Amino acid sequence: MMSSELEQLSPNIEILYRYAKGPVLLLCEHASYHIPEDYQGLGLDPAHQRSHAVWDPGARNVAVALSGMLNAPLVASRVSRLVYDCNRPPEAASAMPERSEIVEVPGNRDLTPTQRAVRVEAVYYPFCNAVAQVLAQRTAQNIPTVLITVHSFTPTFHGRVRAVEIGILHDADRRLADAMLAHAHRLPHRCIQRNAPYGPQDGVTHSLVRHGIDNGLANVMIEIRNDLLATLEDANAMARELMQLIQPALSAIGVEIVLGEGKHDA
Repeated sequence: MMSSELEQLSPNIEILYRYAKGPVLLLCEHASYHIPEDYQGLGLDPAHQRSHAVWDPGARNVAVALSGMLNAPLVASRVSRLVYDCNRPPEAASAMPERSEIVEVPGNRDLTPTQRAVRVEAVYYPFCNAVAQVLAQRTAQNIPTVLITVHSFTPTFHGRVRAVEIGILHDADRRLADAMLAHAHRLPHRCIQRNAPYGPQDGVTHSLVRHGIDNGLANVMIEIRNDLLATLEDANAMARELMQLIQPALSAIGVEIVLGEGKHDA
């Protein structure tokens, strides 16, 4: 298999560029708005079926662009975070929320333990297994790895306007976040903040802990305001901006990269 291939590991999870040899592994947990037919649209109001409550608009496009620039594998979910949020552990209520901001999710109300377990088995465990497989392969090949997860957020939340444009999030391991923030001056036109608009206190760093910290990997979550990602061109431009933080940050923590320029090794 060539590293440039898209691989659907299961109906709900995809791996892009599994065999890419750059020193970054990218995750995109909220990459899709797809709700499988079995869930009957979760009873969502049609007006909300592609809203930010359902997925992270633009995040996958940024992640794919970064994977090319960094020659990095990417693991992404292929179903809505309302079916199962891969950035939450199974015991968290927010893994299958009954409400997301103003959006009611009737199909998630009063789920039985069995119904929850079915979704965990269908979405969460395959996602975690995909990440583990990629990491195991890279370890076997002695490829150094840092973890970067890519998300987007809505400009207005519960009626409150958010000034932050790019959030650099971390949990206990702040090495990569600190190194990226040290280069925020490279993007003087952007409002860049630490642990904003969310932080560890909001339960959003599960992937960083499970896939990063627990494996001894430097890690960071990047949150981008989704009005900056309205088109594919916007997402590609944002990826180029983020590289101005990522590349020197990797060097600062002792990780050297060879820029992929949108291409991947065979």
